[in-house]
Amino acid sequence: MFSWLSASNDRKRQPELFINVVEGLKRIYKSKILPLEEHYLFHEFHSPPLEDADFDAKPMVLLVGQYSTGKTTFIKYLLERDFPGIRIGPEPTTDRFIAVMHNDNEGVIPGNALVVDPKRQFRPLAKFGNAFLNRLQCSQLNSPVLESITIVDTPGILSGEKQRVDRGYEFTGVLEWFAERVDRIVLLFDAHKLDISDEFRRSIEALRGHDDKIRIVLNKADMIDQQQLMRVYGALMWSLGKVLNTPEVARVYIGSFWDQPLRYDYNRKLFEAEEQDLFGDITSLPRNAALRKLNDLIKRARLAKVHAYIISSLRKEMPSVFGKESKKKELIKHLGNI
Repeated sequence: MFSWLSASNDRKRQPELFINVVEGLKRIYKSKILPLEEHYLFHEFHSPPLEDADFDAKPMVLLVGQYSTGKTTFIKYLLERDFPGIRIGPEPTTDRFIAVMHNDNEGVIPGNALVVDPKRQFRPLAKFGNAFLNRLQCSQLNSPVLESITIVDTPGILSGEKQRVDRGYEFTGVLEWFAERVDRIVLLFDAHKLDISDEFRRSIEALRGHDDKIRIVLNKADMIDQQQLMRVYGALMWSLGKVLNTPEVARVYIGSFWDQPLRYDYNRKLFEAEEQDLFGDITSLPRNAALRKLNDLIKRARLAKVHAYIISSLRKEMPSVFGKESKKKELIKHLGNI
């Protein structure tokens, strides 16, 4: 009796077992998603293929902001010490992307050497050329904070006449690459400098699609009194509303992230509470790293699927022998109708 039930159970596929989540994601990507991406030239249109280092990497925190908003000082405050290659000043001092990583031996790895290391996740950055690689470095130091996360400092975004100077590489393209792979994006604003320059606007637009990763920090808030802080906070929210174009109000962390005494300490308790909230959010990243990798892989799989449908549809419409050029122009003209 019930022999049909046992036969049906035998026909069921046995679920695949994996050692851990990361190993399972690697195997699924290589066996299911990567062949689809290669067949439909996904890497030519979107992002390069993922490597083992992308899955094995520690959670990354990306700091973005205009020059002199305290990005490098924020890292120093977080680590409670200097790191190799640190430069702090009122004018644009950090002119390069610096990945601050853990290592028992302190030192600096230049960008050209960094992108050929198969154990690190930065190999795809080689596509941005030598001009960018000369502005990329890895600072290594022994810090308990860096045992579980990696922090990426970025060049200060320029304003006024300075932003007309060509950097020599695609700055927003590099930001997009990092935004796709990091776990947190911290946007820093100076309480005295809320204007959003054209380059900063383009940089924020490059981060679209990763709104869940963005955290906003209003830094140097101890330099103004309570009444001015209220006005500055309102002005920042108004500026962000025009740039971010999201229906939700973004969470803004208010504080003064450096090791000097507060100038106005009326809001000391507020700053301490905001600091604990922000640092608590950062320390939670290692616990949620596997879920973030799973979420990003699902987004990539959906993008690859849509890309495959579009390419497949275009291929079907193309003639086999004659009239390819005219048909190609027609398909491109009506690409939005697919």
